[in-house]
Amino acid sequence: MYAKLTCNPPLGQTTVIPPNKQSVRFTVLIESSASSEKAWDVALWHNFENRDQWTSLSLHSVQESPSVLAVKPHDAASTQHQWFAVDLVGLPKHSSSFSFTVTFRPAGEEPWKWANEQFSTSDGQIVYQPTGPQKGDFVDYIEGLPAYLQIQKESSDTPETLLWTIISPVNAASGTASGYSNNKLGKPTSFSKWFALVRLWSPWLAPRQGKQEFRPDKEAVLTAFQRDDGSHLVILALSGIDDVLTTLYHDGDGNVLIKSRNDSEDDGIARLIAAVGNSLESAVAATMYHARKIVLKYEVASGEVSAEMKALVEGVKPQWLENWYDGLSYCTWNGLGQNLNEQKIFNALDYLAENEINVTNLIIDDNWQSLDREGGDQFKNAWMEFEATKIGFPRGLQATVKDIREKHKNIQHIAVWHALFGYWGGIAPEGKIAKEYKTVCVQKKDGVSGGKMLVVAEEDVGRFYKDFYQFLSSAGIDSVKTDGQFFLDELDDANDRRSLIQPYQDAWMVNQLRYFSAKAISCMSQAPQIIFHSQLPTNKPRILLRNSDDFFPSVPASQPWHIFSNAHNSILNQYLNILPDWDMFQTSHDWAWFHAAARCVSGGPIYITDVPGQHNVDLINQMTGKTPRGNTVILRPHTVAKSTHAYNGYDDPALLKVSTYVGMARTGVSILGIFNCAKKSVAELISLDQFPGAEQGTYIIRNHTTGQVSKPSTAEERVSFVHLELPIQGWEILSAFPLQSFKLERSHPVEGPEDVTVANFGLLGKMTGAAAIVNTDSYIERESGRLRIWTSLKALGTYGLYVSDLPKRSLKEDFMAVIFGRPIPAHCVKINDACDNVLEIDLVRAWKETDSQAGWSNEVAVEVVIR
Repeated sequence: MYAKLTCNPPLGQTTVIPPNKQSVRFTVLIESSASSEKAWDVALWHNFENRDQWTSLSLHSVQESPSVLAVKPHDAASTQHQWFAVDLVGLPKHSSSFSFTVTFRPAGEEPWKWANEQFSTSDGQIVYQPTGPQKGDFVDYIEGLPAYLQIQKESSDTPETLLWTIISPVNAASGTASGYSNNKLGKPTSFSKWFALVRLWSPWLAPRQGKQEFRPDKEAVLTAFQRDDGSHLVILALSGIDDVLTTLYHDGDGNVLIKSRNDSEDDGIARLIAAVGNSLESAVAATMYHARKIVLKYEVASGEVSAEMKALVEGVKPQWLENWYDGLSYCTWNGLGQNLNEQKIFNALDYLAENEINVTNLIIDDNWQSLDREGGDQFKNAWMEFEATKIGFPRGLQATVKDIREKHKNIQHIAVWHALFGYWGGIAPEGKIAKEYKTVCVQKKDGVSGGKMLVVAEEDVGRFYKDFYQFLSSAGIDSVKTDGQFFLDELDDANDRRSLIQPYQDAWMVNQLRYFSAKAISCMSQAPQIIFHSQLPTNKPRILLRNSDDFFPSVPASQPWHIFSNAHNSILNQYLNILPDWDMFQTSHDWAWFHAAARCVSGGPIYITDVPGQHNVDLINQMTGKTPRGNTVILRPHTVAKSTHAYNGYDDPALLKVSTYVGMARTGVSILGIFNCAKKSVAELISLDQFPGAEQGTYIIRNHTTGQVSKPSTAEERVSFVHLELPIQGWEILSAFPLQSFKLERSHPVEGPEDVTVANFGLLGKMTGAAAIVNTDSYIERESGRLRIWTSLKALGTYGLYVSDLPKRSLKEDFMAVIFGRPIPAHCVKINDACDNVLEIDLVRAWKETDSQAGWSNEVAVEVVIR
């Protein structure tokens, strides 16, 4: 007799209870063979009353099963489901948290089984968020603070958080040698778990998690500690001011170390910002907001905010960036390989066109440039001149771009790749660039890219970027992907770091604004000096930022880690002045659907890098939509997606939940992308209270893969669950839609229900179909008493509308639908196959049959009237 047990709150994870809530309901589902008629006994073991003493509490069988939306690889009729529940009321007496596990057995005298042992999981933890503002001094959260630290309490821009700045001394540089310091901060007190974003290596950040002792394997930019009292301590290392780089490490005994490098010839200071908040989100926000204040204040004081920059920023119009952000992009890197030439690009675009994949943006990646040697070790190849290589582009870059634009009218933006120093090996001494601009030989750190390299000197870097981007613009290029930016931090000598780190960033920023109006991708640039100097300030338009290490199509183990890393990096990067780029991927890849779902919820752009002819058109159609003018757009949510459980480690048997949002607060749609990054099947019960932004109001939850819809519920009721069982490589997207209630008025006697609730789904069959909604309004018409739902959509597709009493209504008698004011034919309207409460309208067919025309806004206006 087999049995599967799923618990909510889940085992092996930490569940946070909101302030003022003093009860926790534990719900357990046992799935077993339907051939067995045995009932089950289930007990909750916990240390709620006494931290050092565990007690048992029996769960009672739930006679009326919860409303369950089952999303499973198989849900055979041979399985019986039994539900159990119990409430723990009050607060723990010993602290603001407690641990629990579950035991179960077939009813009778058989031995009890521990869920931990049966399903290889650890105890669950419940943490109660404190109420009201935090109190105390920094010494209450860190013990052993050295006397040489200067600690200043600050006013926080985030409600109910405490905030401090911490200053530590750093030695001056001497000659080419930077000054270093490794100073102790102290030991965080009373915490159970920690989370850090570490420097995976110079260009990239990556998450690390642990329990009890703080011991990351690499230096961190941000650390967070989940405290036993329910609060969160966050420490941020600030860099990029006065030539000082600062990170956080450990001393092996649990103390946090402040590791700093000073490139200035004067003694310097390392800056930390620390915050304590009721939630991790509020504490991280407090540190990042204050960091931005410090950086902007420093830049104004030092005159780094130039009049030229202000003028360029004012000249950029938001509508210029719309297609760049929201158009489907094709990148040549993985798809076309490193021996790039114009014919390969032409062939790839032809294959896309044959499959009706109308990409908006083309990124011509590495290997288009003129180098001193072709092939071999990229880090030894150096750049000769602005013009493209004559081997792959014999007619020049301008001719290639002209042909692309003439043949493929759908392509609106063409970008080229280049490294911040020009190419991986810098500037070729014998090339045209070296003869035109002053150069300097720099020493890089030992490693993959180590050794000496020729680069354009500080005096000429501004002119160099101006001339280079002017050349690209004259060739028809209107955007860039600037890679290898971490080379700034690979410089080994203090004088080179001092003279080049900020000038290169500023020259690039000014000229990409001047020539490309912020249509730029910043890549391999998660070095602290770049994060805080270029990416944090909000005094210029947002750029696209590569959010993690690369997509490696031939490395299976890297696929789930790529998504896990991006989701956690965004906990920090959501506060930068960027849109996160989760990197390109291939739609015909074994992990294509996994990657596609992640890109759709990310809040950033979507790039594909398919091998010509190897396209999954169905997958692309679920990621995108076509506008009335024939453009292909992605359906990008309005917020940056990030992990909802920062302290869950990569090896924990838990589903990765990535949250994002569409629309206005409290009236918008909360979206959870859910991914199984584990090496085994994982099942969880997902309740509405796990959807950020859906804490108030009544919602229905819809899953993407089957289109099923849950019964209405509130976050407080906890009577509705999504039973999600994902296999290895499994994924799902769940969307929580708010319900609006109306009372239909009657001007004369008529049959039919008066009360109705509706929810606007946007476009069905799309991974983030709610993001197709540009605007919507629902209201009762004063004269007729009918309900009118008006929606403006980004693209054509199948429009979905949830109507609570749809099964009781007549499509012919009770509904009227129009597109651009023209009646939609009845055969374009039907009841959804997966849920009989969902009305669906084929807008593609309606558009064609009503002979509609695209308006100036290129949006789709649809109205549904309910009698």
